[in-house]
Amino acid sequence: MSPENDNDSYNDSVLSFMLSENIRGRFARIDKSLMTILSQHNYPEKVSRLIAEASLLTVMIGQAIKLRWKLSLQIRGSGPIKLIAVDYFAPKDNGSTADIRAYAKFDPEKLNTSPKSDLYLLGKGFFAVLIDQGVGTEPYQGITPLTGDSLAKSAEKYFEQSEQLPTAFKIIVGQNEISENLRDGVGWIGGGMMLQQLPKENHYKLSSDKNLKENNILPKTNDSDSENWCRTNILMNTVEELELVGPDITPRTVLNRLFHQESLVLFDSQKLRFGCSCSIKKVARTLSIYSSKDIMGMITENGDVTADCQFCGHHYVLDTNQLGFKAQG
Repeated sequence: MSPENDNDSYNDSVLSFMLSENIRGRFARIDKSLMTILSQHNYPEKVSRLIAEASLLTVMIGQAIKLRWKLSLQIRGSGPIKLIAVDYFAPKDNGSTADIRAYAKFDPEKLNTSPKSDLYLLGKGFFAVLIDQGVGTEPYQGITPLTGDSLAKSAEKYFEQSEQLPTAFKIIVGQNEISENLRDGVGWIGGGMMLQQLPKENHYKLSSDKNLKENNILPKTNDSDSENWCRTNILMNTVEELELVGPDITPRTVLNRLFHQESLVLFDSQKLRFGCSCSIKKVARTLSIYSSKDIMGMITENGDVTADCQFCGHHYVLDTNQLGFKAQG
């Protein structure tokens, strides 16, 4: 735990908190990291908005993973937007900064329709969370269909079906003319809050039953648990948009206003920044899955192979010797 910190008033941080013995929450703001993500490509506004929402969800979900782990959110659809991919890299050490990166694939010609909701742009698809614990471990993967009228609703459904954890999100993203990080005079900012009801010890035993998992039955809660969950959700939904995005009011002040009658415990905030883990070695490793015939088709007039990182836009030039063979003249 830590005292009020003025630096928390600004974005690019996640603040964790507890409301009772089994309700946890997170308050996230993104600004500079989001603008860096969006500046890598010339995204239309509709795509930028969904990337911002996905990034907010990812940093709130990812804050729970252990040091050096990686959490990825992948949203794939059949609509004009084919893919939104966000990676959250947990800090390497306590007190250090977490990294986030994201990109999207879309069909620009089909974006001009007037969607009934954001998810219309994605069409039918799935919401997937992947956790990489490092070398020598099996990655965890959970997948649920896209549902509802927003990515937040799909995230709530994911936790309900895959984790059996009641979860609620409140997020807001938008363009901000007074942001320090401007592109064409307009910056993007976002703020969000997450509540999650954790099972007590006896609830863990219930949720571990195979039949309960297969039938997506949530762990049973007593009347007191249900009342606490409903009350805290009502309180969260009273938060105002400007309170979520700041910067004039700190997350700690907002949480104290919302939950001052609850057993609120605040923890240290986790700082965020844009960061990409790409490297020439990783590019060479990716290209190694292609046959020599395929690689020959990629060779440029200069006799090398080029590749661009989708996340950060870095341009790599590889000599064919780096790929394990020599180009034929």
